[in-house]
Amino acid sequence: ETGRPPSRRTGSAGELVGRSSRRGIDLDARLPVMPTLRVIHDVPAAGDWNMAVDEALVESVSHGGTPTLRLYGWHPATLSLGYFQRLVDRSQHAASAACPVVRRPSGGGAILHDQELTYCLVLPADSPVARQAQQLYRIVHESLRAVLAAEKITVELREKTTADSSEPFLCFQRQAEGDLLLQGVKVCGSAQRRHAGAVVQHGSLLLAASPCAPELPGLQELSGRAVSAQDVASALVRELSRRLGFDAANQSLTDAELATADRTRQSKYASLDWTAKR
Repeated sequence: ETGRPPSRRTGSAGELVGRSSRRGIDLDARLPVMPTLRVIHDVPAAGDWNMAVDEALVESVSHGGTPTLRLYGWHPATLSLGYFQRLVDRSQHAASAACPVVRRPSGGGAILHDQELTYCLVLPADSPVARQAQQLYRIVHESLRAVLAAEKITVELREKTTADSSEPFLCFQRQAEGDLLLQGVKVCGSAQRRHAGAVVQHGSLLLAASPCAPELPGLQELSGRAVSAQDVASALVRELSRRLGFDAANQSLTDAELATADRTRQSKYASLDWTAKR
């Protein structure tokens, strides 16, 4: 059991015809060319595979690959530890004791991934929006806010307040500036990491409560409205690509990225040395 989902090719977006069939008019000369945002709609997968794919995307974009937005889920329900958390501290959360555990490369509190939509956005480090960490963070969350508003769910951005010194084990019991709140409860949080050639931002939107973390209500419990991960993902692609100024194109992982993810999963995220390093 590798944790890797079945291979799925989503195909590429339809190509725009750039040249007129009449009078030999070159439309490409008149239309501005928008940069491409590669979009990967992935099937739910095991935690070690999800982390390895995200890392493979960072490596790819760092070496000149296309800016990428990956949208995915988790199966089975998985507890991910923040990079600086101790593995032994998972005993603080009895409800997820039977769930597999993986360690994220980013900090923060533990997340129980189950009834949610997860995104991973990777941009070249020299792109204008990637240079401004807070702006990128806000653009993604404002995009999610607009998507949910269309579903008649009103969420707010948490404003800057006095820092709270308490650090609960679970990330969704912590709040930080820019988190998305519904009725004062956190339903979305994100983290950002910067590399030599790329910036990666990933986050989770709680769609509903999980039996493995029943203390955390999701959109369904707080709003009384059920939204599907697929619908939110499709709407987020449209809204986020518009705000970032990209032309979205559905594509798949390349063979090289799949190979990198396989190696990284085996050597790192599926390894006890990595998971129990703290």
